[in-house]
Amino acid sequence: MQTSLFVRRPVRRVAAAIVIGAAIAAGAAWQAGALQNPGQNSGTLPSLAGTIERVTPAVVNIRVERSTKADMPAESREFMRRFFGDRAPWPEKWRDWRPVAGVGSGFVISPDGHIVTNHHVVAGAQEIAVTFHDKRRLTAQIIGADPKTDLAVLKVEAEEPLAHVAFGDSEQVRVGDWVVAVGNPFGLGHSATTGIVSARGRQIGAGPYDDFLQISAPINRGNSGGPAFNLAGEVIGVNTAIFSPNGGNVGIGFAVPAALAGDIVAELKANGTVERGLLGVRIQQIGDDLAAGLGLETVEGALVSSVDPSGPAATAGLKAGDVILELDGERIGEMARLPGMVATRDPGQTVMLKLWRDGAETSVEAVLAAAPAERRAASDAVPAHGLAGLDLGAADGKVVVADVAPGSPAARKGVRKGDVLLSVNRRTVETPGEAAEIVAGLRAAGRDAVVMLLRRENQDRFVALPLDTA
Repeated sequence: MQTSLFVRRPVRRVAAAIVIGAAIAAGAAWQAGALQNPGQNSGTLPSLAGTIERVTPAVVNIRVERSTKADMPAESREFMRRFFGDRAPWPEKWRDWRPVAGVGSGFVISPDGHIVTNHHVVAGAQEIAVTFHDKRRLTAQIIGADPKTDLAVLKVEAEEPLAHVAFGDSEQVRVGDWVVAVGNPFGLGHSATTGIVSARGRQIGAGPYDDFLQISAPINRGNSGGPAFNLAGEVIGVNTAIFSPNGGNVGIGFAVPAALAGDIVAELKANGTVERGLLGVRIQQIGDDLAAGLGLETVEGALVSSVDPSGPAATAGLKAGDVILELDGERIGEMARLPGMVATRDPGQTVMLKLWRDGAETSVEAVLAAAPAERRAASDAVPAHGLAGLDLGAADGKVVVADVAPGSPAARKGVRKGDVLLSVNRRTVETPGEAAEIVAGLRAAGRDAVVMLLRRENQDRFVALPLDTA
């Protein structure tokens, strides 16, 4: 499934009076009995201590060591000498590699030690250490990872069954429901924050299966991969990204909903990889003008702009100009939902598609093919939210900007898809993996911005971008 994606999110300041008014209204609701507090707190607001105490033993802090080649190109060695003279920041015995540490969060989902976190937390890891709430420290191995949804499953070997948590039903989550985020912000250790579900179905430009819960519970760097709980202590989302124009928390965080994460995690746990169905169409959004021109009464569905002649859609008779309204009886609604709906089906599965064609509805059956395997190695992947809205790829032996999220810091700085990346922090890069290593080093050093040299139409320019990953 191919489609144009990437929608990033603007941020607006909210007047203090609105926040205070919301708090008063919430308090009145609790006082009226909308929420019951099982604890001993006699105030109008319920205590979350019980929920946090129950779930915290299953939340872990993750520390990752990646290797960065110390036998650098001449340009990079000159850069290091310029800043450090003859005293390089690593000894000669580490000539082949030097460790670059990163931190994140995760949560245990089974008593035998399976742990969920983000793919970008552990991508390219040489060693993964997991620290529990009781200060136990165990080494973890990667069981499977899925860059497209930014999820990974780890495994630790413990001497006794581990405290664990379960996924809840994120489909039942409503805007305004309370949420508790537990994780490892800035590497400080186990911390809990609270807020509400601010929105559902957010598209932030993270990939073809872009469907996030937006939460107001403060999450920061190091919270990536940690759980977002409902008041029953069920995981309703995996904290993955933040919107941060200034490098800190502004109350806009994004979590992979449990409805998606649960299926992906189960497949990773069982097989180490994720198989996805493929329909073989390129689709686009329908606006008011297109809906009117196509004779649609409502603006919904996915407009087929082209069909892969060798794919399942062509075999089923789909044509450019068809509008896909339903898949197996479920309304598509927003165009961006279709790729995820198809991807959750298995290759070889028959699906029923309801179409709008030539002013009338019709239905066809299609047998899904297998989506191509992930083309990029994990160590070569730079998540879109990891470089201020950029997704880097390789083309013709060059590092290129594969995608730019509209509204992201990169987009606001004028970065475009197709720009060639020449250097990161004045270090020449030849692969996306090299760029990822430099970025990881900057984060480990506490830097909050990166300087990139980009080339477009034979013109070079430097761009400074924030490192805004949660």
